[in-house]
Amino acid sequence: MSYTGKTLRVEMLPSGIAQLIFDLQDSSVNKFNQATLKELQEAVAELAVAEIKGVIFCSAKSTFVVGADIMEFTAMFAESEDRISAWLVEANALFNAVEDLPVPTVTAIDGTALGGGFELAVATDFRVASSKALVGFPEVKLGIIPGFGGTVRLPRLIGADNANQWISSGSHIDAEQAFAEGALDAIVDSDKLIAAAEALIEQCNAGKIDHLAVRKKKDSPLTLQPIELNVAFETAKGLVAAQAGPHYPAPITAVQVMQEAATKDRQGALLLEHEGFVKLAKTPVTANLVQMFLNDQFLSGKAKKYSANANEINSAAVLGAGIMGGGIAYQSALKGTPILMKDVAQKGLDLGMAEARKQLDKRVAKGRMTTDQMITTLGSIKPTLDYSGFDKVDIVVEAVVENPAIKKSVLAELEGLVDENTIIATNTSTISVDDLASELKRPENFCGMHFFNPVPVMPLVEVIRGKHSSEQTIATTVAYAKKMGKTPIVVNNCPGFLVNRILFPYFGAFSRLIHDGADFRQIDKAMEKFGWPMGPAYLLDVVGIDTAVHAQAVMADGFDRMRLEFESAIDKLFAAGNYGQKTGSGFYLYEMDKRGKPKKLPNPDMEQVVASVQTQSKEFTDEEIIERMMLAMCLETMRCLEDGIVETPIEADMGLVLGLGFPPFRGGALRYADSIGLANFCKLAEKYGDLGPMYEITAGLREKAAAGQSFYG
Repeated sequence: MSYTGKTLRVEMLPSGIAQLIFDLQDSSVNKFNQATLKELQEAVAELAVAEIKGVIFCSAKSTFVVGADIMEFTAMFAESEDRISAWLVEANALFNAVEDLPVPTVTAIDGTALGGGFELAVATDFRVASSKALVGFPEVKLGIIPGFGGTVRLPRLIGADNANQWISSGSHIDAEQAFAEGALDAIVDSDKLIAAAEALIEQCNAGKIDHLAVRKKKDSPLTLQPIELNVAFETAKGLVAAQAGPHYPAPITAVQVMQEAATKDRQGALLLEHEGFVKLAKTPVTANLVQMFLNDQFLSGKAKKYSANANEINSAAVLGAGIMGGGIAYQSALKGTPILMKDVAQKGLDLGMAEARKQLDKRVAKGRMTTDQMITTLGSIKPTLDYSGFDKVDIVVEAVVENPAIKKSVLAELEGLVDENTIIATNTSTISVDDLASELKRPENFCGMHFFNPVPVMPLVEVIRGKHSSEQTIATTVAYAKKMGKTPIVVNNCPGFLVNRILFPYFGAFSRLIHDGADFRQIDKAMEKFGWPMGPAYLLDVVGIDTAVHAQAVMADGFDRMRLEFESAIDKLFAAGNYGQKTGSGFYLYEMDKRGKPKKLPNPDMEQVVASVQTQSKEFTDEEIIERMMLAMCLETMRCLEDGIVETPIEADMGLVLGLGFPPFRGGALRYADSIGLANFCKLAEKYGDLGPMYEITAGLREKAAAGQSFYG
């Protein structure tokens, strides 16, 4: 038989085995959109009655199937629960038809098979893959669970414990692990995939392998005793609940669904999966996490457009070593760009190289890099005390001390030593890029490149456009950030740029709450309950009280509304030399645990510090604390958008999520304001209007609210 569509085709091999080949037209990857599912249904119906010896599901592209078409898939979430459920029943009838084909079936995976792509794979009898294959069910990262039978078939293939971990984490699983745990039946070279799949089918037809026994296993309850089932799933629920936290229901729902379905056959188990999916699909968390996914795609697309006009970056340099410079050097070398690392002192170079080595050692310990690869990567970082070789690099990241006079001096010296086409990017967190460019002869080759600490962990890089920065400079810096594995967001110049400009009203709201009588520990707990990874007091200790005081002064000089008219608890700590984790004392005390990480402890001295800056003793509700903190942050985010610091709400929100750890399940500051409703948000801001200009409603917000609009319309 043969079948040819726009998304897939069926071809016959000489052996009498059919190949169903996914090949979505006008797309670099295969995905399950409505057209693909319709053609798959038609092809499977023909295969079911054809005279064939087996079916191999494979791809004409470098990947198998990356999953569902996210735009079509999530549009379904706006439908009624009954409509979503009916759609799931229809889709699963197709996957069941694949599983029930009257001949042996094998999926050949070369590259990525995720979500629905891997759900199809586990519906076939066997799976063979190349060593570069990545498989898994990432649905929980969108706030949902697998809906095409993943929670049903996977635990019956690889066991409850493994399935709990795979599905609740949403992890991508490499071929070696997938084979070891039973999700793959063989790993072969890419050019031998079809031959291996063909051989498996021939062995089934020869009676050497019982593919019907595999089907029976997937169609039956789990073969565990009640006590074993209880232990497997109850243990998993405890671990998953602790890891996911209270704001992300999908991981624990996945485990619960698999537990309830463990004693059911395929039909009963699928019904439970559908119920769990539908329940999650209609939640705000899912809507926000889906928007996060779309936001990420938007940023990737924008970076790709910039990169199309970029100069090639083959070599780089970082000026200033230490922890920050070492982190930048590590990230550049790790992603394949050799880098010079200069400092004025050997001690700084030693610290920078030690940081790079520490990060590489971690990768080796986790099995993500061999020792030889580590040595090669470390060798592409060249420490130096002079400017030798700087005339040959394509980009230099200046990362010296955060002092305008020192930076200007260093930048002017550097410009005279590099090629006239070399880009110079300053890693400043608050200092005006235009001010730093004022003494440069080629300001068009200069911009900001703000990394967040720790560099290896934080995904965001702000690329700051100065008034003289050329498009080529911005494009090339974006491309370099992307090449380093970072997510670049282009912002216009202003004090604090995007993220720090928004952060300091948040810190200002925190200081004012303490001044007005609030307990900083309650503030931390309330904001952590809201979803932040740490409260503002703890965050200040991690950032460094000294760093915060310096940045606060810069922000106050730039924006009068950020100036505090009182002495704050932060000021008191700074005056006493208590800078947080770096000194062992701040809002909290710190001591090293057995792993060498700072452990947070109560600081009894803070009672006196707080009392000295409070004008009254007043109790606040958690709701009041959250309102005051988040209003200040959201309003400043709106000002950044209105001032043109960023072009879109997506970039503003993603800057906060990637740079500050804004709770992703809330979608960002502007998305959060939308969830309240802009008219209600304005009323809330008016409630706190007497707190000062940080709580003033912007003209743009009033206009949007009056028109019934939203930021994500």
